[in-house]
Amino acid sequence: MPQNNDRRVLVCQNRYCKEAGSAEVLAAFEKVEAEDYKVIAADCQSQCSCGPTVRILPEETWYCRVQPTDVPVIVEQHLQDGKPVEEKLNPRIHMRFG
Repeated sequence: MPQNNDRRVLVCQNRYCKEAGSAEVLAAFEKVEAEDYKVIAADCQSQCSCGPTVRILPEETWYCRVQPTDVPVIVEQHLQDGKPVEEKLNPRIHMRFG
């Protein structure tokens, strides 16, 4: 498990993600009180067609089409319990093998 000061949640705030609602996603993450990760308004993550994009570092987990209602699940399941939210994983980056 990464150390507390290493973990970051990057929420893309570039044009296409913002048009898809990433400002609201960022606000939802910022409302959650957390000491074990830092929420960052990020520049383009080069996944514009999959936005809003959320990227968790240092483990390099990429979520796509994240909505504010997804934030509690990502926080609880991934950030607290260490289990990625499979249905929100970016399929371009997290390919599933049969």
